[in-house]
Formats: sequence, C-alpha cells, structure tokens
Amino acid sequence: MNLKFLCSVVFVLCLSQNIRAQYVEKEEEEKITTLYPEVAFDSIQAKKALALGKGKITGVAFTKAAPLAPRIYANNMKIMLFPVTPYLEAWYKLRNSKENLRKRRYVYMSDQAFRYRLEAISNSVGKFTFPDMKPGKYFLTGNMSWSTTGTYNEKTGSSYGSNGGYAEHYEKRYYTQDHEERLEKFVEVKTDGEIVEVKLK
Repeated sequence: MNLKFLCSVVFVLCLSQNIRAQYVEKEEEEKITTLYPEVAFDSIQAKKALALGKGKITGVAFTKAAPLAPRIYANNMKIMLFPVTPYLEAWYKLRNSKENLRKRRYVYMSDQAFRYRLEAISNSVGKFTFPDMKPGKYFLTGNMSWSTTGTYNEKTGSSYGSNGGYAEHYEKRYYTQDHEERLEKFVEVKTDGEIVEVKLK
C-alpha cells in the first residue's frame, strides 16, 4: 500500500517536471502597418496658407447615438485645423482607401506636415472658434470620446411555487459602453473677413 502511494507521488512529480520543461510557444504578435502619402510636403505652401487673415471659422462639434437621437456635444475636445494642400489631399485619399483599424493598418501624415496646424478647444456645448483666418480651404478634425448607458435584465435563478408553478427571477443590471469617433469636415473661407459657421459631426 505504501509502495503504491510512493510510486504515485514519484510519477506525479516527474510529470509536473516534464510539463514545466516543455517549450511554451509565444503568441503571434499582430503586425502593425503604417502608411504615408508619397506626395512631397511643401512647408512653404502650408506656412503661407496659415498666415493671419480677417476671417473666422466658428462652429459646434457633436455626434448622435442614432439618427433621431439628441445631440451629444463634444465637451473640451481638441480640434485641429490643417490647410488643404496636395499633400493633405493625398493623405486623406490614402486613409480612406487603405486604413483599416481592425487590421491595425494606419495612415499617418509626416511629422513635418503634422506640425503645420492650428488647434482649438471646444466648450461644454461643443462650440469652437478659429480666428484670424485668411481665404482658403481647411480641414477640421477631432477625436470625440463619449459613452452610452443602458439596462438589461439578467436571470438570477428560478423557483417552484407551492402549487407547482415555475418562475424565473431576473434583476435589472446597468452598463456603460464607451465610444470614440472622428469628427471631420472640409471648410472654405472664400473672402477675407468672412465668418464661416460649421457643424463638425
């Protein structure tokens, strides 16, 4: 009896040693692909496009959880303005055709192109302003984070009554779902001093 027990212990110890000695295959890492426009960036052109003017771009940034749902305003969101140049147009076209976030394939601007931008911060009701704009075409973009809440009934058990009846029991549960959305728009200031109002959604 004792001999059988000792043999069993030795067998288990040997087995555990073998398990620890086995090579553990690493999980495959997801490949990240980054793409950039092949068009050359003209910094002089971009700098001239962002020179001071007398116009103004003002607007409100918001989204909706559904087409007929109320607005969700972009509170304290950073909005970036880029001059529309051949480089930006090439970047935008490439992003729309090649970018795939699920496959971790991203389209970026060059660091130099990204530097030539203006920034504004929206208030609690999504309003923002870019003052001193000269005539030209511009691209507005911002990433808006927001959340939705809801309820669902979760089954917590079941029971039988004294008369043989059967009942299922549920409790109301609450959940929060986070979202992130790009808000983007092309805007044009046609004349010096013009005030352009936009809805960034």
